[in-house]
Amino acid sequence: MHTNADEAVAALHRTEWGRVVSTLIRLTGDFEIAEECAQEAFAAAVIQWREGGVPDFPRAWVIQTAHHKAIDLIRRRVRTREKIETYAAGLEASVAAVEVDPGEIPDDRLRLIFTCFHPALAPEARIALTLRTLGGLETGEIARAFLVPEATMAQRLVRAKRKIRDAGIAYEVPGLPEMGERLASVLTVIYLIFNEGYAATRGAELVRRDLCSEAIRLAKLLKELMDLGEISGLLGLMLLHDARREGRFDEQGDLVLMENQDRTLWRHEQIEEARPLLGGVGTFGLQAAIAYEHCRASKPEDTNWKRILELYGLLESLQPTAVVALNRAVAVAMVEGPESALRILDEIGEAGDLDEYHLYHSSRAELLRRAGDSKAAEASLGRALELVSNCSERRFLERRLASLRVKA
Repeated sequence: MHTNADEAVAALHRTEWGRVVSTLIRLTGDFEIAEECAQEAFAAAVIQWREGGVPDFPRAWVIQTAHHKAIDLIRRRVRTREKIETYAAGLEASVAAVEVDPGEIPDDRLRLIFTCFHPALAPEARIALTLRTLGGLETGEIARAFLVPEATMAQRLVRAKRKIRDAGIAYEVPGLPEMGERLASVLTVIYLIFNEGYAATRGAELVRRDLCSEAIRLAKLLKELMDLGEISGLLGLMLLHDARREGRFDEQGDLVLMENQDRTLWRHEQIEEARPLLGGVGTFGLQAAIAYEHCRASKPEDTNWKRILELYGLLESLQPTAVVALNRAVAVAMVEGPESALRILDEIGEAGDLDEYHLYHSSRAELLRRAGDSKAAEASLGRALELVSNCSERRFLERRLASLRVKA
């Protein structure tokens, strides 16, 4: 009984945290109250479900429990009876109102994404707060997405919460013109959630399917609301990456590079689903076009690397970041050879932008290996192992390092 209850709570927390918190924020209008009461409700579920069993509608149970805890917390915080009764009555009325206003976004989580992107918050704080609130990502996971130390991200989240409280920022649905202005940041949030699911920061699993599915679901819903090219590009990009999910790891859960993947495991119907979404010329549209070039190749040697390199050139002109340069270097290596690519990586290394990024060092190690410099490749792999935190990726890098040492 205990095991079943504990597993049910853990699964609900993993998959429904964002939905529970966003619903509570809509009901209470307060970020801190919503998160605090959600945590208390999940803790209460562990105790009560062990004794009475898992309820038929566990998410509703958690939301209702958290809702009552929110009312109790508000009653403890406010001073006058009038404020208590007015606020509590408003909460009860909002729970009873199940109809959705056609002019509102019909999903609490998507509504909260737009709300978290209030202009009063710093851009990096908006994204981090949304990842924490809706994606349920831990501080360390968000720090990895931003390539910053965990302590820095923790401070950023604290400042964002204080800003919401001190500035009295309301969780309101913006008008359509303002939605458009915030769209680029919203798309970035959804993609960061997907990326964390596609290559989990910590733990034994390389892929967190719940986060991938959540990001794709949010993008599909956003496309229904605002059918714009860059939304289609993001959705197509995620569908294409997700289509290769089953080929990315072996039966032991270890990472398999794309050139070694069994392409019969790829979900080709999902690749076809993504194809009509292609054609955009924004950053996500170009990344989707690159992903499609990989997916359309029936075997590794059929990959059109010249086209991929051309697309990366266009992407870098729009998004001149170190990560894009790193990815372009991989395409350069396939077209021109590892020496040309290493020159690009050396420039990135001199800037120091990716020194804490394990994929930079593992990519450099592979290029050095191909260039015949095994000793330098070992050093780069050693640095990558110092930085990697996912168990599957760690085992992969350890095997590569052992292979280098055997050949040496």
